[in-house]
This record gives sequence, structure tokens and C-alpha cells, in this order.
Amino acid sequence: MRYRRSDVPGASYFFTVVTYGRQPLLARAEAVAIFESARRSVQQRRPFVLEAQVVLPDHLHALWTLPDNDRDYPTRWRLIKEAFTRGYAGSNRVQEPDPRRRARGERAVWQRRYWEHLIRDDHDFSART
Repeated sequence: MRYRRSDVPGASYFFTVVTYGRQPLLARAEAVAIFESARRSVQQRRPFVLEAQVVLPDHLHALWTLPDNDRDYPTRWRLIKEAFTRGYAGSNRVQEPDPRRRARGERAVWQRRYWEHLIRDDHDFSART
């Protein structure tokens, strides 16, 4: 079964993104700064409005609104995760225990998937901010 994501252009989405194995990688201020730098860099190249965000030690929640006629949040998340991983792994030891993931060049930083929720109305938006 193939997972299908919502893809409404110009919509607002609520995301939950989790670290690999729920490791508390985001517990330190330095790691949050690396994440924020990655997000800002991607946001400059592929704009979106960051409506709200909460960063917790092992996951984060974010509420984004995409530009009109743009539905490509998966690329944005991929780029953010890649940039964070490069920055974080550069100054921290990151061991990839799974040889299959290691063979694909993956690191034990983020879970592969994330959860997204299409915001359907003002009440839904308010409930998530």
C-alpha cells in the first residue's frame, strides 16, 4: 500500500516530525539553532509562512501555510531534514545501526516519515496554534 499525502496548493498544514528512535536530539540549544538555520535556509529558497512551531527534545510540531499554487511541502521537509542532519552530524557522533539504512547513506537522525494534517477551516487552524 502506498501512502498518499494531502496536496492542496496554498493550504495550511500541521506537521509532526520525529527524531529517529525518539532520541532527544533537539534537547540542546545548539541542536535547535542548527534546525532553525536549516529551516530558514529552506524557507528563503522555497517560501512558506511559519504560523507556529514547537520544538521538543524528540520531535517538533509546525504549522505552515504554503504560497498560492504551491503544494510541495515534502521537498521542503526533505531539504530541512538533510540540512539539519549535515549540520548536526558535523559536530555530533551519529551512528547508523541498521546496515541497510547505512548502505543508502541514511543516518539515525530523523524518522523517515512525518505526519501531516491539512487544515480545513479557521476552527481547525485555531485548535493547532
